[in-house]
Amino acid sequence: MNITFALAGLVIKELYRRKDFYVLFVLTAIITLVMGSLNFFNDDKLVLYLKDIALLLIWISALAIAVGATARQLPSERENRTIYPLLAKPVTRGHVILGKFLGCWFATGLTLVVFYLFFGVVSGSRDHHFPVPQYGQALLMHWFMLAIVIAMVLLGSLLFSAPSANATISISVIVGILLLGRHLSTAAMQQAEPLRTILYSFYYLIPHLEWYDLRDFVIYEPSLVPWTDCLLAALYAAVYTALLLLASWLLFRRKPLSV
Repeated sequence: MNITFALAGLVIKELYRRKDFYVLFVLTAIITLVMGSLNFFNDDKLVLYLKDIALLLIWISALAIAVGATARQLPSERENRTIYPLLAKPVTRGHVILGKFLGCWFATGLTLVVFYLFFGVVSGSRDHHFPVPQYGQALLMHWFMLAIVIAMVLLGSLLFSAPSANATISISVIVGILLLGRHLSTAAMQQAEPLRTILYSFYYLIPHLEWYDLRDFVIYEPSLVPWTDCLLAALYAAVYTALLLLASWLLFRRKPLSV
């Protein structure tokens, strides 16, 4: 695990050196402008809508950072030929996969902390209400969702040659799951065989990322989700992430390192 955490630390330093982290501050400034505009409205519903937009920006920016950072990890190692000296040391391909994953996951976790902390401070300064438990729960569930996303993109980097293609396809799949995943079971009930079975199969096989979206519980229904449900969702994310990382390791073992 020392080797894995050392690789993860290198990934985090590389991400911040490539100015990925500074994108966070630009996006945070956008959120600041949105939240600052609350001073011009007296309608409570408009205030809630603007908060929803701010949290949506957090989701979009976190996905962009997670997908963009993960998609170029392994391809850049091959293109720069740094993968050869890396694996010449007592480092296995499994260490590389796990280290890249943990580095990207920890980095996105840090960005989420800054995002949610900033959102909570600005929002609380307007309405003098700081629902810290709700923010903490939403942050944790968001972070577990990003674990699945990062593992998915890491697998994609071994399937697609270009990081741009991997990022584009991954974003399309993620957005499709978030928008349509929850509706597949309802759509399947209205279809005849064999389309019904196909839709049900997709419904149970895809990762249900929409389960981790707790924005409504933060803004419109300020209440906590039962912690047992959060624990089950976390276990689901852990299992799905482990399966994706296992598939990445098996594929990486058989993949030539030549560019």
